[in-house]
Amino acid sequence: MVVLELDRITKIFPAGAAPLRVLDDVSLSLPPGGRMVIMGPSGSGKSTLLSIVGGLEPPTSGRVTLDGVDPHAGGAAARAAFRNRRVGFVFQDHQLLDGCTALDNVLLPALATGTIPLDLVARGTRLLERVGLGPRLAHPPAMLSGGERQRVAVARALLLSPRLILADEPTGQLDSHTAAEITRLLVDLIEESGGMLMMVTHDPAVAAVVGGVRQLHDGRLEP
Repeated sequence: MVVLELDRITKIFPAGAAPLRVLDDVSLSLPPGGRMVIMGPSGSGKSTLLSIVGGLEPPTSGRVTLDGVDPHAGGAAARAAFRNRRVGFVFQDHQLLDGCTALDNVLLPALATGTIPLDLVARGTRLLERVGLGPRLAHPPAMLSGGERQRVAVARALLLSPRLILADEPTGQLDSHTAAEITRLLVDLIEESGGMLMMVTHDPAVAAVVGGVRQLHDGRLEP
């Protein structure tokens, strides 16, 4: 059973007289619980591919489906709701809000639903405890190390139990020891939830932890 499917995705950006073809006829699929790492040189289209999968950037042609739903279909509100409920994002820059506590940052995805229910507050607390930040629930990002901030970002991505986690160089700013810890933690938490993971990384050690490595060169995904 395929849950995530990309069918002949092409992305072309206008660039004067010579439009830039960033992705060229990319097809792939992930089954339930599947994991995939996209590697390749800078400028090969890796981050653009994740943006298209997550509904942040539309393809020029081709189609993405997650649980049979196209993240690019419908109006802006429908697309935002799809991303919020079905996809969790972890970026190289943790993108935490400085004026919020660690727990507040984890609970941010729930704000789209209005009032945050107590069960999600409890889940957010458990996730922070699971990533080793139980004693730091009330700490703002400025009082956390780089690795701790990324742990908060991982907990935030998992709050609503999304079907798919998209991680774009999530360990790019961390030392090798912390990168390995964060990657193992991310994989373990996703396995526990039954979700899928698609990650972009330049780090072979990180890729080895995740598995399922595919190479992207000049916009084309190698077999």
